[in-house]
Amino acid sequence: MALLITKKCINCDMCEPECPNQAISMGADIYQIDADRCTECIGHYETPTCQKVCPIPNTIITDPAHQENEEQLWDKFVLLHHADKI
Repeated sequence: MALLITKKCINCDMCEPECPNQAISMGADIYQIDADRCTECIGHYETPTCQKVCPIPNTIITDPAHQENEEQLWDKFVLLHHADKI
């Protein structure tokens, strides 16, 4: 699944620079996650770094609108970071 930033976001700027997939950007009011780029840090870290650095609990959650299994997230990682080798 891709992750989702909820309205609890305080725009602290902690998550955006930590995303290895450049999936986080400023939206109209709060940060947002591009589901096409979010791999939940698969291929980079054991757990999503945005969730680890966010100071507000349960602000970054799994996005029910973007259900993906681990294999799909790995495929997305490969396309984002190794497409030139496919």
